Amino acid sequence: MERARRLANRALLRRLLAAATAESPAAPSRGISTLAKGSRPRAPPRPAPHQYTTGRRPVSASALQPSDTFPRRHNSATPAEQAAMASECGFGTVDALIDATVPAAIRAPEMRFSGRFDAGFTESEMIEHMQRLAAMNRAYKSFIGMGYYNTHVPAVILRNLMENPAWYTQYTPYQAEIAQGRLESLLNYQTMVADLTGLPMSNASLLDEATAAAEAMAIGDVCGVLVQYPGTEGEVLDYAEFVRDAHAHGVKVVMATDLLALTSLRPPGEIGADIAVGSAQRFGVPMGYGGPHAAFLATSQEYKRLMPGRIIGVSVDSSGKPALRMAMQTREQHIRRDKATSNICTAQALLANMAAMYAVYHGPEGLKAIADRVHGLAGTFAHGLKKLGTVTVQELPFFDTVKVKVADANAIAQEACKNEMNLRVVDATTITVAFDETTTLEDVDKLFKVFNGGKPVNFTAESLVSEVSSSIPSSLVRKSPYLTHPIFNMYHTEHELLRYLHKLQSKDLSLCHSMIPLGSCTMKLNATVEMMPVTYPNFANMHPFAPTDQAAGYHEMFDDLGDLLCKITGFDSFSLQPNAGASGEYAGLMVIRAYHRARGDYHRDVCIIPVSAHGTNPASAAMCGMKIVAVGTDSKGNINIEELRKAAEANKDNLAALMVTYPSTHGVYEEGIDEICMIIHENGGQVYMDGANMNAQVGLTSPGFIGADVCHLNLHKTFCIPHGGGGPGMGPIGVKKHLAPFLPSHPVITTGGFPLPEKTDPLGTISAAPWGSALILPISYTYIAMMGSKGLTDASKIAILNANYMTKRLEKHYPVLFRGVNGTVAHEFIIDLRGFKTTAGIEPEDVAKRLMDYGFHAPTMSWPVPGTLMIEPTESESKAELDRFCDALISIREEIAEIESGKADVNNNVLKSAPHPPQLLMSDSWTKPYSREYAAFPAAWLRGAKFWPTTCRVDNVYGDRNLICTLQQGSQVAEEAAAATA
Repeated sequence: MERARRLANRALLRRLLAAATAESPAAPSRGISTLAKGSRPRAPPRPAPHQYTTGRRPVSASALQPSDTFPRRHNSATPAEQAAMASECGFGTVDALIDATVPAAIRAPEMRFSGRFDAGFTESEMIEHMQRLAAMNRAYKSFIGMGYYNTHVPAVILRNLMENPAWYTQYTPYQAEIAQGRLESLLNYQTMVADLTGLPMSNASLLDEATAAAEAMAIGDVCGVLVQYPGTEGEVLDYAEFVRDAHAHGVKVVMATDLLALTSLRPPGEIGADIAVGSAQRFGVPMGYGGPHAAFLATSQEYKRLMPGRIIGVSVDSSGKPALRMAMQTREQHIRRDKATSNICTAQALLANMAAMYAVYHGPEGLKAIADRVHGLAGTFAHGLKKLGTVTVQELPFFDTVKVKVADANAIAQEACKNEMNLRVVDATTITVAFDETTTLEDVDKLFKVFNGGKPVNFTAESLVSEVSSSIPSSLVRKSPYLTHPIFNMYHTEHELLRYLHKLQSKDLSLCHSMIPLGSCTMKLNATVEMMPVTYPNFANMHPFAPTDQAAGYHEMFDDLGDLLCKITGFDSFSLQPNAGASGEYAGLMVIRAYHRARGDYHRDVCIIPVSAHGTNPASAAMCGMKIVAVGTDSKGNINIEELRKAAEANKDNLAALMVTYPSTHGVYEEGIDEICMIIHENGGQVYMDGANMNAQVGLTSPGFIGADVCHLNLHKTFCIPHGGGGPGMGPIGVKKHLAPFLPSHPVITTGGFPLPEKTDPLGTISAAPWGSALILPISYTYIAMMGSKGLTDASKIAILNANYMTKRLEKHYPVLFRGVNGTVAHEFIIDLRGFKTTAGIEPEDVAKRLMDYGFHAPTMSWPVPGTLMIEPTESESKAELDRFCDALISIREEIAEIESGKADVNNNVLKSAPHPPQLLMSDSWTKPYSREYAAFPAAWLRGAKFWPTTCRVDNVYGDRNLICTLQQGSQVAEEAAAATA
């Protein structure tokens, strides 16, 4: 039997070989050698193009493509899912849906990039490319100062906060019950700033020190004077008498200061300053060629309703326990619209959290030790220079910066560069040298040699230390305590800080948990490869005022990114300086104003703005000194073109601009947008397009193609910079050729748009650094470069597909407001909840809080239409996640129906009591008319993975009436901290 089996196997083998030979006669048989001993094997025939034959199975060209292509990782829906979703929407293909959605009149030709960018880099190629760019940068040791310092980023903070998606993918903490972790960290930041400045109130960060100073000066009708303490050239002056004189004449005093210095110097609040501003960068945040960095603004209670930015306050939840949330003041500025004193709607939350954790990690004693060391190194350097006798050291008191008079400042700066050190040249005979926590005694020895003409000196820095005393006079020495709260005095080991960081992040919902479907805010994937270059040392450790030839990698990226953004938007030039969307709005309007003034049209100051526009739009126009003319919308939510035409014609002699968002804030591609642009141009105005909804334009149309003259881009929306719990963001502006000469520049390092126009007449400076928050530009650059032109176009298509698919699933349960002429929506849509107030007593907030029990962040609530939810799925969410969110909303609709039918009580039901945190569910008594299980697990998927809100519903009104914005001794946070170490 065994022999018969072997014969049968051989027969089968012969048949298979014969069949293979018949199909490929030139191919040698496989498995059995037919070569004579010593003969040379014949080479197999070359396979047909794009095909290699292995046996009987052809291999397609696509199978040989790299395995790490990026678009398929970002654009989540598979081709099969896309086809099914398009069919569900009533279209045969995705392209048919797009054709029905985007007006033909504004469809742009196919977008193509130049060179390697068109096809897109693979992930591994991108990493190699960014490593090459980083290597082109030379991060010399910086002694430039001017508000930017090298710092040691504690590794525990770098890895577990800055590089942690549970921290950097969070949204702004508008939904407090699922944001208690970052709210506590930001409250720590406010407490840190208030303690160190000696002023009772602080916001939760601004964009940078320069804009914070501008915001401070604009708080009052007559603000008065701004002083620097310490000064940029190092001097520490006693402003006490100056402040008294200013107050005697009714003048307010703003003091720009340094947090590290304030551990040693008498704080501004004790000197009498009304407002203190500055940057928290040197508290563990890399220089990053200019940003992002958290700026601070601290003041007295007098200005609490005028303060710009966000303020975190203490309130209570529905059970009476303390809970945190953003104060009402945060929202008032945009409610005021054209009466606002600030247009800032974001912060630098991620960087503020880093700075706060730096203070928590080091504590008051650790910060004072760092400050003493920095001051000691500066004093040692000054003493050594005096010992040399070849230069003159400024005799004024200083903290970290020494001012030196020399024969030839440029020669010394060049000698320093040879030793890979950068100094600040103030003028031909003046140099300043700023010290920081990374400076060593060895660095001081190198500096001595530099100032000695490159020749060795006969002493060392270490030998001088015992001879050095503080230069700060006793009248300016700080005597008051700071950072006395337990939070700043218990997490000084890495293990404890790690646990504290993890405790806070576990309280917060982020993109690590589920989709965040916020209309207009575009919470999409922030890919790991995009984030990696941010912490490369040669990107992170560059001073923004370093010689530009030391930043060749940055500048190659700036050039390429500018070209790519021009291609995407249809503009001719870009400025990368504005470091937030609101800054971009302001910059764009200022460019328009500069253009009109260059033509002698100083009288053009009218800005037309639809009533549906973002609150920042009228605020920005007001800040630019423009008069706002509002125009309404029609019954379908579109801009009323005839009303706009009349407004433009009535103001044609003074018309400066129109501010418009496209697609509209109602989530619709308006058919008449090209006509609207034409009307404005015919009446002498310029068109400013808000780039908030660029996610629905890329590759399909563009602001420049539509007819806009200027547009800002929210890189933290469309182009993947993460929101970081409320910031950072970036708001570069693109312009047509005629506006390019007026783009922002900088007084320290000349800059402009990319590409640079031949003749420039710039409007001035918009941000503190020449290229804004340069350190986060690699994120958008790598996203665009990996996606390629087709990947980006597909992203727009899938974003539109996802929104229409969700609309189709939800329209049977909720009214959908506003659609295009063919019944479709853009990349976002609005569901109407207003009727439920009548039928069930349910408000949008009730639905938002109940969504937390399902493990989701709410969509944008009650904007742009009160009583609605605006939903944006983005292209990077999978069909399964879209379905899960739709299932949650459908389930909530059924819960509303139970109230409508009388099965559930109108005042005591699962929506009105939402969210349901563990402490509520685990309480000894349960008096709700529904079960604990129904409250906690309304959907089956929650049993496998449940995200728990950490508080009951927060009482916003109570917190606004009792504004507390710093940590309080004896508070619940303090008690929890003390118990943790007991």
